[in-house]
Amino acid sequence: MKKLVKMMVMAMALMSLTACGGANQNEADPGNEANVNETETSQTEEETTEEESEENTEETEESTGEVETVDLNVAYMPNYASLWHLVTAVDKGYFEEEGLNVNLIEFADGPSEIAAMEGGSVDIAYIGHGAHKLAIQGSANIIVPSSVHNTDKITVLPDSGIETIEDIKGKKIAYTAGSSSETALTGALNKAGITMDDIDPYEMDATNMVAAMMSGSVDAATAWNPYDAQILDNVEGSKQIEFSTDSVNLSSFIALPKYVEENRDLVLRFSRAIYKAMQFAADKENWDYAVGLYAKQTAKDKEAAMVETGDATWFSADFIKEAIEDGTMKGYYERQQEMFIESGDVEEARDVEEYVEFDLMKEALE
Repeated sequence: MKKLVKMMVMAMALMSLTACGGANQNEADPGNEANVNETETSQTEEETTEEESEENTEETEESTGEVETVDLNVAYMPNYASLWHLVTAVDKGYFEEEGLNVNLIEFADGPSEIAAMEGGSVDIAYIGHGAHKLAIQGSANIIVPSSVHNTDKITVLPDSGIETIEDIKGKKIAYTAGSSSETALTGALNKAGITMDDIDPYEMDATNMVAAMMSGSVDAATAWNPYDAQILDNVEGSKQIEFSTDSVNLSSFIALPKYVEENRDLVLRFSRAIYKAMQFAADKENWDYAVGLYAKQTAKDKEAAMVETGDATWFSADFIKEAIEDGTMKGYYERQQEMFIESGDVEEARDVEEYVEFDLMKEALE
């Protein structure tokens, strides 16, 4: 009986081992394709889902048009011609739409702005007519045309004896070299039929020009706003003599050639934003809005600042687009270069398309 029980226990243990062994063999059997395929399919589905997720994320980023916000240092001068579009673009959020955080930095004149760009503290700058000769000479490229005017003015003191442009002969006249001030003086000399040798010229910066006029140490000055306005406001009896020329006095936004080459996308983004602002602020119905922003930026009286809207013809984006297409804009810059060559400020002619970024303008205006 004991032997029988023992044999039965051994038989049961053997059956249990066989069953377990069979199960293990079945799981480890490489011929079990169902289990292998199921595992591989699961892994493939997981990898495909991850890839699709990454693609969808990239597509979403592209479709939203979101761009990285970049800081941009932009130089300006404290006058309406320099700020009418800049302050509008800031206030309307046009720069923000392009992912630009624009920091406005004030300068007294164009040559100082270009020097700051060369030093790395400024990315883009607004310049008046006079500083364009530096662009012609290769120091900067023009990225956005801003405005144009076809007349010049000279501000004279009441006891200067200057009643007509011809009366400037033999007079003490203040001007700022390399700027619109020097260009205006050259125009006045040409109009009067005389040269620099026929006057007593005093070269100085714009702020000192105001002080010289207020002290009476000079007879006249070729300044620009806001300095013209400061002289007229502070010197009783002072006035301006306006003279017409065949000149084309342009103002523009510029950047260093290397900066344009290495940061084309940023320049395009800036250009698109400024064109939107120009399209809005060039409309006479919106001048009050733009002047209000300008007066706030420069801490000026709005009513007094409104006078500066008559300083030039303000370009709209539509005008610039049409003027590029029909050659008018190229003609402006060609005539400007001729003026500098005629005055001796530029020695050698240059193809304007080498320093005026017409292709970039067209792309931004699209």
